[in-house]
Amino acid sequence: MSQPPLPKAIIVLGPTASGKSDLAVDIALFIKKHHILGFSNAAVISADSRQVYKGFNIGAGKITHTEMRGIPHYGLDIASPKRRFTVSQYQRYTNKILSHLTKQHTLPIICGGTGLYIDSVLYNYVLPKVKPNLALREKLEKLSTEKLFLLLIKKDPTRARTIDKHNRRRLIRALEILHEQKTISPLEKSLAFNALIIGINPTQQILYTKIHARLLKRLHAGMIAEVKKLHAGGLSYARLESFGLEYKYVAQFLQGKISKQEMIAQLEQEIKKYTKRQMTWFKRNEGIQWINQANIGLIKKNLITFLNK
Repeated sequence: MSQPPLPKAIIVLGPTASGKSDLAVDIALFIKKHHILGFSNAAVISADSRQVYKGFNIGAGKITHTEMRGIPHYGLDIASPKRRFTVSQYQRYTNKILSHLTKQHTLPIICGGTGLYIDSVLYNYVLPKVKPNLALREKLEKLSTEKLFLLLIKKDPTRARTIDKHNRRRLIRALEILHEQKTISPLEKSLAFNALIIGINPTQQILYTKIHARLLKRLHAGMIAEVKKLHAGGLSYARLESFGLEYKYVAQFLQGKISKQEMIAQLEQEIKKYTKRQMTWFKRNEGIQWINQANIGLIKKNLITFLNK
């Protein structure tokens, strides 16, 4: 007996500041207008590990209500930053949304730059079922990111070769799993849906120009005030720093560890490094169709062909 066809979805990915959110909305509006293959609507599911948190708006680059242009968005403001939101939680949440949208004949568009979030859903990862160990986490939080990575190399060099060595949360989770298991088994995976994967990859010069402009725009929009508010609401500076990038460097500035000029310069450099790590992750997937700018015109033909298959 032949298997029923996998449900369809669009994935829009790429480095930070590349224009993913706007392109995802453009695709959704295109679907809504043309009613291709029975899809009369489309919705966007965010795949961003910081936009899931309530209050993480300006620093995380969360799309605004106006920018949504009437397209439903999911995966935003679904967790408290006081508690860790795991990949497993994201996977379960997104699978529920995907099921709901499919039943409604609404095309899902997964959009974001967190590669592990995207892959966990696309490949239906069977993730390790190791419960949080708060005592161990408290101990590991006292170590530098570099020491966490060295400890992981010692315990499981195979896992160390595939992890982002700058991501404290991923490093701590890996060590937490290893505390219960001798090694981290390769993730079991199977394709969960039929996806057209669009990747935006601007030239380095264009991307870096966008990063600089976006950083200044966020500062003007009140990013520092946002971090102050989050701290006043009960998030420690250590917790804010654990989220990295904007939240890390603004928190350091507010503590007087660095000047405002140092904050801007260091943050911009770290964002550039982060985009390189994102692209390293994405380029492992040979099925991504790359474009150099977020332009709906560049993908219309492929979009129509994919949906009419």
